[in-house]
Amino acid sequence: MPESPIEIWGRPYSSNVIPVIWAAEECNLNYKLKLAGGSFGQLDTPEFGKMNPNRMIPTLRDGDFSLWESHTIVRYLCAKFAAGSLCPENIQQRAVADQWMEWSGTRAFPPVIQLFFATVRTAPEKRDSAIIQSYANDAANVLKILEIHLEQHDYVAGNEFTMGDIPLGAVVYRYFNIEIERPSLPNTEAWYKRLCERYAYQKHVMRFFGTNPDEWQALEIASASEGD
Repeated sequence: MPESPIEIWGRPYSSNVIPVIWAAEECNLNYKLKLAGGSFGQLDTPEFGKMNPNRMIPTLRDGDFSLWESHTIVRYLCAKFAAGSLCPENIQQRAVADQWMEWSGTRAFPPVIQLFFATVRTAPEKRDSAIIQSYANDAANVLKILEIHLEQHDYVAGNEFTMGDIPLGAVVYRYFNIEIERPSLPNTEAWYKRLCERYAYQKHVMRFFGTNPDEWQALEIASASEGD
C-alpha cells in the first residue's frame, strides 16, 4: 500500500507556514497543503485539535505522527528527507544552522513582522510613521549581526545552503519588500540574491503580499487554489 503524502496544515501566506512549505519543496516531498487558519478556518475542528492542542498553524501530519512549531517541523523534514545536505552531517555545522534558525525566531522575526503589520496590514490612513521608522531601525540593527557573519560565508552555516537559511530567508524576503528606506547590507543582499535563484524560494516565498489589508486579504483568499 503506497505511503500517504505528508500533510502541511496552514495557509500559504502565513509567515510561519511559508518556511515549512519551502522546506518541503527543497526536500522534493510529495505533500498536501491542507488549508487552515485565517480565512480558511479548521482550527476549531476535533481533527485539528488532536494534531495540535494549541490550534495554531503550521501543523504537520506524517502518517500517524503529528508535529507543530514551524522551526521544529523544518528540522524534522530536513533530518528525515535531506540528512547530510539540508540537515548537515557535521554536528558543529548542524549546530550553527540550528543556531541561526533560533536567532531568526528570537531576533530577526519580531521587528520584521511588526514592521509588516505596521505597513501592509495597516490601512494607509492609520499608519504611524514614527512607529514604522522605529521597527525599521530595529530590524536593520538586528540584521547587521547577520551582515557581519556573512562576510565569511555564502550561507548561514557555511558555503552550502542548509536548513539554517530557511526561516531567516523567509524573514528577509519580507524585509526587502516592504516600502521603507533601508541601510546598505551588501553581504545580506548578496545572500538574499542567492536565495532568489532557488526555484522553491521563487515559488513559495517570493509572493506579492499586497500593499494594504484589502489586497492582502484578497491574495490570501485567492491562494485557496493551492490547497487541498
